[in-house]
Amino acid sequence: MLRKIIPALGLLGLSTLAFAAGDALGPTEKQATNWHAIIMFCLFVAMTMGITYWAASRTKSTSDFYTAGGGITGFQNGLAIAGDYMSAATLLGLTAMVYSKGYDGYIYMLCFFAGWPIILFLMAERLRNLGKFTFSDITAYRLDQGKVRTMAAVSSLVVVCFYLIAQMVGAGQLIKLLFGLEYNVAIFAVGILMMVYVTFGGMVATTWVQIIKACMLLAGGTLVMVLAMSQFGFSFGALVDQAMSVHTLGEKLMHPGSLLADPVTAISLGLGLMFGTAGLPHILMRFFTVTDAKEARKSVLYASGFVAYFFNVIFLMGLAGIIIVGQNPEFFEGGEIGKKLIGGGNMVAMHLAKAVGGDMLLGFLAAVAFATILAVVSGLALAGASAISHDIYARVIKKGTASEAAEIRVSKMATIALGFVAIILGIAFEKQNIAFMVGLAFGVAAAANFPVLILSMYWKGLTTRGALWGGYGGLISAVLFVLFSKSVWVDVLGNAAPLFPYTQPALFAMPVAFLLAFIFSKSDTSVRAKSEIEAFEDQYVRAQTGYGAAGAAKH
Repeated sequence: MLRKIIPALGLLGLSTLAFAAGDALGPTEKQATNWHAIIMFCLFVAMTMGITYWAASRTKSTSDFYTAGGGITGFQNGLAIAGDYMSAATLLGLTAMVYSKGYDGYIYMLCFFAGWPIILFLMAERLRNLGKFTFSDITAYRLDQGKVRTMAAVSSLVVVCFYLIAQMVGAGQLIKLLFGLEYNVAIFAVGILMMVYVTFGGMVATTWVQIIKACMLLAGGTLVMVLAMSQFGFSFGALVDQAMSVHTLGEKLMHPGSLLADPVTAISLGLGLMFGTAGLPHILMRFFTVTDAKEARKSVLYASGFVAYFFNVIFLMGLAGIIIVGQNPEFFEGGEIGKKLIGGGNMVAMHLAKAVGGDMLLGFLAAVAFATILAVVSGLALAGASAISHDIYARVIKKGTASEAAEIRVSKMATIALGFVAIILGIAFEKQNIAFMVGLAFGVAAAANFPVLILSMYWKGLTTRGALWGGYGGLISAVLFVLFSKSVWVDVLGNAAPLFPYTQPALFAMPVAFLLAFIFSKSDTSVRAKSEIEAFEDQYVRAQTGYGAAGAAKH
């Protein structure tokens, strides 16, 4: 049922295995139709369509469409954030990494987790107190609305588009291989469903799709882990001892190794994952859906808990896979242990599910993987649509005079347009290397969005000129660093050697953004700059107290 799957499947999610997934997405073989997975996925779609129908009746205003009326609780939002963050690649890619690298895979997960304390302690409260619909509300709070919102919207759309390409290509390949559907059919299915969720249900529907998907992923992963651990008497020591006895690394399996031998790439990747998380528009947007700053902090706390729990589940699944999958000839091509796994290295989690729970559990995990893609794509589409309608249309073009009905209409048109763009790009990039797209998305988020956002919240000296130079400088430098790296300059464009020796841009693009913002803010002696600096005191009071912050429309 499962044969060929490409290593680049790890590109499905939040840059998991972005440093390693350098292979092009080559031709893949369509598999026999997996009816277990299709039936379970149809049940998920039917349930979420019912939610979308219910959400449509509750989505009347811009507040409802963008932020679900600000009435989502901290617990619900924490689950939804976890649903946005935990991808199919988290399940497939990280399990495979632990299977092959052992403890190094666990260390790699910590890079993803490191971004959450930054959001919790530095950003969550101020995001909710200063923002209303998008993070551009904060960066433009005391600066030139038109210019700064345009800059923030452009960088948001770049992140969203590259993420959409990676998600759509990954979705097509995954569904082609696990469900037995044609690539183009899978692309259209994801695109159309995403358009329906966001266009009709807005943030209410998107939130509940993400919550349900998070619950399915947590339940599916936990079930596989429990069934696998039962074979070792639920003893972690017994599991580790057996894993070390059969793995090629031996005792080094549980030692930190050389996953990223180059320290510069390792540091740059870590910075990108940490600060990129704090600059992703679809993650930041979730903090405007709660009632107040207290619930925003709770959101991060719950999300951190769910993500940390799931990472530990994955670690145990990967170790169990070394024995249960790695010692079973049924899962190797030609039935020879130690050769290539059927379907490729990233299929460890799926093989483990089949080994401990049969075709039914395998079908459930396949359906969860597709549901995961839908949830992430819906969040991305809503973030992109809000950048177009709220920031560019309502604030820049109409200068705040647009009616709510007009703004929602533009949002829905933007969602449909983004849906068709995603479908077209997904088909066009079917056989292309998409590792650089994921790296670019995180690089742009860390270099363009995060520096301006954090400076606008904490540094009174930031001016419009500094924000524009910092934002555009970070955006352009991140794009150029990735363009000139081996991922694109050599692997895609066919040049002999890269112009930039590293594959991760954050370590180099982030300082560029901060430095430009500092230099051009300090050198700005205009009257407008002085008034912007003076306005920081009012912003600081609101950021700390929430006085004057946008209230929840419904509870």
